[in-house]
Amino acid sequence: MTEKLGMVVSVFNYEITGEMSKKAQERAKEAGAKIVKIIEVPGSFEIPLAVKKLLDDENIDGVITLGTIIKGGTDHDTVVAHSVARKLLDLSCQYGKPVSLGISGPNITWQQSEKRIEEYAIRAVDSVVKMLRSN
Repeated sequence: MTEKLGMVVSVFNYEITGEMSKKAQERAKEAGAKIVKIIEVPGSFEIPLAVKKLLDDENIDGVITLGTIIKGGTDHDTVVAHSVARKLLDLSCQYGKPVSLGISGPNITWQQSEKRIEEYAIRAVDSVVKMLRSN
């Protein structure tokens, strides 16, 4: 069985998240899974709503999320990251479908985020695929 995946990508900091998206798509092919729908959202804060829309689709088995939340001059990055992570976990449990947390941050710099592009993209795909195959 080929797993059918949805993917949500934040376009904020697209120089990073666009590369994450490419790496995730490559990894899904390598893993024998298929990304059937991609939704781009303005920022990481908007990811959960798009995830919910994908989880409502009975043709989608799990959802990959990709984004980066870079540290600014306030604690805004921490608030956003914690809120998004919690909501993604809640949605995964509510729908009984895996949702990955491929969002780097909080409290990281642009350079740290760049170094995590491949690692986070691969882990985001692998976690969803492994969860689907463990059932």
